[in-house]
Amino acid sequence: MRTTTARTTTLAAAAVLLLAACGGTDLPGYGSGVDPTGPAASASSRGPAQDGFTDPAEVAEAEPGGAMLLTVTDVRVEEHDGFDRVVLLLDGDGSPSWRVGHVDAALDPGTGEPVAVDGDAVLEVALTGTAMPMDSGVTEYGGDPVDGPGGAVEQVVYGFVYEGTTSVFVGVTDERPFRVEVQEDPPAVTVDVQH
Repeated sequence: MRTTTARTTTLAAAAVLLLAACGGTDLPGYGSGVDPTGPAASASSRGPAQDGFTDPAEVAEAEPGGAMLLTVTDVRVEEHDGFDRVVLLLDGDGSPSWRVGHVDAALDPGTGEPVAVDGDAVLEVALTGTAMPMDSGVTEYGGDPVDGPGGAVEQVVYGFVYEGTTSVFVGVTDERPFRVEVQEDPPAVTVDVQH
């Protein structure tokens, strides 16, 4: 009986070590080794995140609230001291929510086809609880790529809404710390990418 318990404990410990060595939980569309509950096994080469910035290996999330009838009306990129800011202006009803993280490649959620975006790394912004323009009564952003100032953000490519999720791909110079915040006036989700 003691031998069986010891073997079971040893096998469980080996499974945990194997999972850790493989990089944690794989999330489709969010690159291998990204664990939404904490940092990935490998440390960031850019050092620790500061001032509310998330480690590049993490995923930032917030749940939707309200009517979930928001639509992105404009996309902007601003340069600030120490970071570039991507601004996704919103209109409609509800509270914005998101899932943001670095991905191996920008892929169209509807077709799975690659999306061209300038930059050596890609930060995917998935806004959930969003609606088609005919449901929200708001005119959706036209979709033209927006070039960044070149500090951290190279280009932003808007991917439109698909099954309640609006995908936006941020091409960056490399995987960098980021933070996500909500603006109230005007309503927007902002993603700051550290220089």
